[in-house]
Amino acid sequence: MGSFAKEKEFERSWWEKYLSGILQQGPIPNHVAFIMDGNRRFAAKKHVERIEGHRKGFDKLAEMLRWCQDLDISEVTLYAFSAENFKRSKEEVDSLMELARSKFAQILEEQDRLKEHGVRISIIGELHLLPQDLQELAYKLMECTRNNNKCRLNVCVAYTSRHEMTQAVRDITWGLEHGLIEKSDISEQLFEKALQISSVDVLVRTSGEIRLSDFLLWQSSSSYLSFLNVLWPELTIWDFYWSVLQYQRCYKSIKKQQIATELNTALTDTSSVKRMNNFINSLCAKRDCFTECV
Repeated sequence: MGSFAKEKEFERSWWEKYLSGILQQGPIPNHVAFIMDGNRRFAAKKHVERIEGHRKGFDKLAEMLRWCQDLDISEVTLYAFSAENFKRSKEEVDSLMELARSKFAQILEEQDRLKEHGVRISIIGELHLLPQDLQELAYKLMECTRNNNKCRLNVCVAYTSRHEMTQAVRDITWGLEHGLIEKSDISEQLFEKALQISSVDVLVRTSGEIRLSDFLLWQSSSSYLSFLNVLWPELTIWDFYWSVLQYQRCYKSIKKQQIATELNTALTDTSSVKRMNNFINSLCAKRDCFTECV
């Protein structure tokens, strides 16, 4: 995941390496999600244009991905742009689309490094709402990384959790229509597997806001929620380490709840389990085929 910036920009001091080593003695979350809030307030605070705040936010994203890489976190999900953000001024939306356009193109140029690090990128949301050329860049980025399997970066663009869950219902209906599953197979476990994003261990929101803003509502039900009173561009490694440390402190209770949920929702009929697995494999192939075809 560190392929978004040059290695020399992220050299660690001895005490950062030391504390990272200490954290790695405890349980490390597999999947961390971020609501990157505060770019506009950062711009206002620094008396610069809003787009400059978003640029600083992207720079912080590159740094944060390196922190995750250092801790061997295997999956990161980012709330980059809500579908609700299209209600902002045309000038700001256009500027954000242009920033995304340049960054997607930049990442595409680094696909060899992405392959070296084994990073698979998924861009999730109502992509049809994006400009056509940005849609094409997004699909190219997913296509060129879809065989990478060491770690995963999910970028939520034009996204809401309600839409993701609605799409999961549509996909389950598709499975029923094609005889891949039966009505009796429908369960919480099946629904969760039909979602595009897996369950999250830690969800971090910056800027001091204490709400999820329609982000990963299902996947974060058993997560450690870390609400940090710092604007996204001002996030430090200590803020991030604090969130991981608090996850470790609560790890036993979090895992106890996750295991209880899994036991309560697990399918026990072997035929049903087999059909569910076949359906999920077919659904993944359908999604990959769409990405490749587009």
